[in-house]
Amino acid sequence: MAAFLSRTAVHARKRAIAKTLCYRVLMVTITVIVAWAVVGDVRAALNIGLVTNVVKTATYYGYERLWDHVSWGVVGG
Repeated sequence: MAAFLSRTAVHARKRAIAKTLCYRVLMVTITVIVAWAVVGDVRAALNIGLVTNVVKTATYYGYERLWDHVSWGVVGG
């Protein structure tokens, strides 16, 4: 199990934050468009898009940081 986990992060935290924010902007846009198509109300669609994506952003960041400590599949090092 020691070879599977790494004590040092593969990616810098700043890189993980940048990746997270770029991805979430795209996902907020998609969520708002889909919600608007379903509910037909722009204000409700914005609320749905923002609330769900705040939760998803925090979840993705944590998930990304956990994977930074897994050495499986990382070439070099």
